[in-house]
Amino acid sequence: MIRLTTRRAVASIFVGPDGLRAGWRFLLFVLAIELSEIYLREPAISLLGRRLGIRLDELSAPSLFLEEFVGLLIVLLVTGIAALLERRRLDDYGLPVSRAFGCLFWKGMLAGLVVVIFVATGMIATGAMQVHGLALTGSALLWFALLWLGANVLVGLNEEYLFRGYALQVLWRGAGFWPAAIITTAIFAGLHVSKPHENAMDIGVIFILGLAICLSVQRTGTLWWAVGWHAAFDFGQFFLIGTHNGGQAPVGHLFIVTFNGPALLNGGELGTEASIFMVPAAIATFIYIIWFLRGERPQSADCH
Repeated sequence: MIRLTTRRAVASIFVGPDGLRAGWRFLLFVLAIELSEIYLREPAISLLGRRLGIRLDELSAPSLFLEEFVGLLIVLLVTGIAALLERRRLDDYGLPVSRAFGCLFWKGMLAGLVVVIFVATGMIATGAMQVHGLALTGSALLWFALLWLGANVLVGLNEEYLFRGYALQVLWRGAGFWPAAIITTAIFAGLHVSKPHENAMDIGVIFILGLAICLSVQRTGTLWWAVGWHAAFDFGQFFLIGTHNGGQAPVGHLFIVTFNGPALLNGGELGTEASIFMVPAAIATFIYIIWFLRGERPQSADCH
């Protein structure tokens, strides 16, 4: 009898009323992503990069497009296996196909662009960023704009479904929303530490924005606003502003720009995310999500 009780006590650590406990499901998901990163994603990107003649060592739209496309396939594969085990649909974790690229997505795009424009205006007004004219014209402008836009939509889809899809929702079911949001956002921000020139300002802003995006999922019931915001923000900083990221300057951006002001204002080698102007922008994003995304659940109309 004692042995049976002990076995049940040990089993209860792993299994609950709904099967394998949420924490273990989360850890298995993370392990599967890590193994896929090593044995699938990195070899595939390296192979395709060589075959297509894409320089993976530069911050360019083609390299970003390739990396995020392969990354998204991996996330969909691992999430699909998890969904199969849970007897759910692949799009049940925040990316319902029925709402794909709908009104919420475009609201997120607009909000992300407003943030970038605010930060760029602050940098120009304080002399931390100087614009010297267009770097692209004609067909080259259209080509790079579309390529950067496509690449950054993939960034939004890949990173949001990776961190705020199954990972957020399985922890949410097991531990509650805020513990799940803090854990997944801490991982999201922590992975940026390895970037060259990383500093506390950049990590802090990324953490605040990560929590804000988690809150948008709670408010809307989907990731589509978050995908739009993420895509527009990165499109704005890489193509429109052309700021550095991890010490690299984006290839094929819209304006000829220089950043001669203090790093506190323009972010230095880290770019937009490390600018002091991102602090009020991040706070404003939080307020917007709290006050203006209320009631936009999946059962309500997609546009209001």
